[in-house]
Amino acid sequence: MSDQESSTSTSQTEGELDEEVEGEVDTEMEGEGENDSKHRDSPPLQISSFSSTLRAVIRIKQKYHALKKRRQEVEGALTGATGRTSPKFFTFDGTTPTALSVPQKKKRKRRRRVMYPNRGKRRAPPKPARSRAKYCLYLLFAIVFVQVYNAIENLDDHLLRYDLEGLDKTLRREVFGQQGAVEGLLSHLKEYLSTYVHNKPLVVSLHGPSGVGKSHLGRLLAGHFRSVVGETLVLQYYVLHHCPQEADALQCARDLSAMISEIVERAEEEEKIPLFIFDEAEHMHGEILDALLQLVSSKQSNEYLNAIYLFLSNLGHSHVTKHMLHNSSSTSMAKSGHYSHFVKELTPILRNTLEKLHVLWTEADILLLGLLEKGQVMECFLDEMTREGFYPDHTNIERLAGEIEYYPEVGGHEYSQTGCKQVVAKVNLL
Repeated sequence: MSDQESSTSTSQTEGELDEEVEGEVDTEMEGEGENDSKHRDSPPLQISSFSSTLRAVIRIKQKYHALKKRRQEVEGALTGATGRTSPKFFTFDGTTPTALSVPQKKKRKRRRRVMYPNRGKRRAPPKPARSRAKYCLYLLFAIVFVQVYNAIENLDDHLLRYDLEGLDKTLRREVFGQQGAVEGLLSHLKEYLSTYVHNKPLVVSLHGPSGVGKSHLGRLLAGHFRSVVGETLVLQYYVLHHCPQEADALQCARDLSAMISEIVERAEEEEKIPLFIFDEAEHMHGEILDALLQLVSSKQSNEYLNAIYLFLSNLGHSHVTKHMLHNSSSTSMAKSGHYSHFVKELTPILRNTLEKLHVLWTEADILLLGLLEKGQVMECFLDEMTREGFYPDHTNIERLAGEIEYYPEVGGHEYSQTGCKQVVAKVNLL
């Protein structure tokens, strides 16, 4: 309904109320006039007629005020209804003041009644029993913690048993110019010897030119392991000594397999890891390499998996020499940064060459030993002269080192062609 229609309805209602009030007043006045005419015809007293007239006026006035008040209330209700924005239509339900004044009560949600059985008293629901799974979980955590702690302790015990710190000091003191290779070898040993359970044996192959310290490094490792695991659990195998004839290669392979089997069984009983060193591996016959491949294979039983195989050879020495002579820089090979770059470039080339010779080399981790410089050769002379009881005269050491043949100087480096191989013979001539 529009505002014009609401104003029209309001004026019509007000007119009806005015007519109603005027009608009632006229009715009262007519009634009073009839009463006055009756009184005039009759002879009652003037005081009684005046009092009746006064009462009639008072009643008319009261009715007039009541009707006026009612009209004002209706107008107020209509004005409030038209002032709202929504809804914009007129209904007769809200015209009565009683309907507007009564507030609506909010509906309360009925609570669900708790049903109890007919028999017995009302009782609170029982508390749920505590699950024992929580305590089992706590117990599992405790067991795992103890196992991990024991494993850490066992790692320390294994490393202490093999005294790798003492081996590190010995190799750094006795091996000259091969610090990168020494660090790589100790890293392999530390990782392997930290536990007694393995899925394959440790196979390491050291390659380098003649006289750079391969055999000397093997002797130092053999002496150290003999002192920590026992004489019977270390084997040094020289092919030219144990099997010089190629015709005996098959029998040598059988004897070597039987010897290694006996050592690994004894090591399994003592819960130790044996060491097998094969020097001059470049002279090994195919039958011996086949036998060693079967021994280092992961298909063997557990006692064969807990062993260390070290191969020393000069296979690929030409690659090492060529690389060092063509890529010499001011950085020394003894530094680990240059050594890692040196190994990263040469290892794929050398591995490709070795795999063509025999499949055994695919099972080995390759470490490279580089050429020795003149200063490192002088350190070899100093150490050997000290061992033999000679006075370490620097002039004499420099003279002896000058008698050794060297490659042409490249990049400020003068590399020896024979390394320290002639040091012992020259010191013995003094």
